[in-house]
This record gives sequence, structure tokens and C-alpha cells, in this order.
Amino acid sequence: MSFSDLFDSGFQERNKGHFASIVRVAMENGHLTPEERQFLDKLAVQLEISPEEYAEILENPMKYPINPPYLYTQRIERLYDLSRMVYADHVLGPKQKDILTRFALALGFTPGNVHYIVDKALSLLVMGVDSDTFVYEIQHMNK
Repeated sequence: MSFSDLFDSGFQERNKGHFASIVRVAMENGHLTPEERQFLDKLAVQLEISPEEYAEILENPMKYPINPPYLYTQRIERLYDLSRMVYADHVLGPKQKDILTRFALALGFTPGNVHYIVDKALSLLVMGVDSDTFVYEIQHMNK
């Protein structure tokens, strides 16, 4: 049984919507760089997006509804997942911070503090914190 089999089809649809949102961000300049493509390939596997769904989403990411996280905690949790994928194996190399910044903006973090949040997110990953610590530290970084 796969991980997504434990959840309803709504969970899988949210994964597709989440993936499509990331594809939109990656393609906002009209094309995908090899680094972005490699990141999307890895993300599709993690979100259990089939090859057919992957091709369909790349062809028309606007077809899928955007379902941004409503709660701040959910945005941080999604940032944690994206940060881990961006940071893992340094797949994006020197561009990782720029791409993570674009994803963070798409998640709803404000331009005024997005660079600080991205720097904090990456530093937390370097320290190897778990998701609960990551969420706590991001939530309380200005207090």
C-alpha cells in the first residue's frame, strides 16, 4: 500500500494542486531550467504524481486549482517540505536560495520578510532540525 492510499482522493488532488502551483512558479519565466526540472522530478515522486499526471500538469498547470495553505502553520509546514527538497543533495546548487524564495512567496510569505525566512529555513535544515522544531523556530523567530 502506498502512502497516498492511506488518504482519500481529496488528498491526492491537493498534492496535484500543490505540484501544479510549484510548476507555475518554476515556469513563470516561460521555461524550466535543468535544475528546476530535476527538482520537479524529485517532487513528483514524493507527492506520488504519476508520469501521466506529471506530463499533463507540465502542459497545463493552470488546469489545477491553487489551494494555498490557509493557516500560517500549514504554510510553514509546506515550506519545511519544500526546503528539505531544495536542500537535499544540493540539487539546485547555488540557485537553491533563489528558487526557495520564489516558492516561499508563492506560499504567501511577504516580500518584506521572505529573505529572512528563507535564510532561517535553510539554516535550520543545516542544523538537521525536525519538522516540529522547524515550525516552532519559524513561528517564533520575530518574538
